Amino acid sequence: MKSERHNAILTLLSEGPVLSQDELRRKLVRRGFDVTQATLSRDIHDLRLYKGPNGYAVPNGAAEDDRPSLNDVFSNFGLAVRQATNQLVLRTTVGSAQPVAAALDHEYIPEVLGTIAGDDTVLIICQDQKHASSLRHRLETLLEA
Repeated sequence: MKSERHNAILTLLSEGPVLSQDELRRKLVRRGFDVTQATLSRDIHDLRLYKGPNGYAVPNGAAEDDRPSLNDVFSNFGLAVRQATNQLVLRTTVGSAQPVAAALDHEYIPEVLGTIAGDDTVLIICQDQKHASSLRHRLETLLEA
């Protein structure tokens, strides 16, 4: 069922713009997939979809295994990063926190223990204050690029 739902999501995205998660959920319901918002959020994460100015899309319009680079998501969606002891708070454009967190999660960054994404904010949890500071400098460099 999950793979069928994933295929339906990819098909819907190939047919035209899908601007919101709720719109995607409604389109899936019309195709016979009764999904909750939580399930759809997991599907979006599993498929590594990102939300750009034209709605949801597969990274680079390519295969499922392709992911946008950390440089790409930061240059397109990142706004600012602040440090609070061993944690970083990353501000993004509205609706972009999930793809930014996914890029952080999927790229091997030893300082990152995990991320939590909202709508326009990503909480990045690091091992300690020293690692958080090092990562903050790296992310600030990406934001300036």
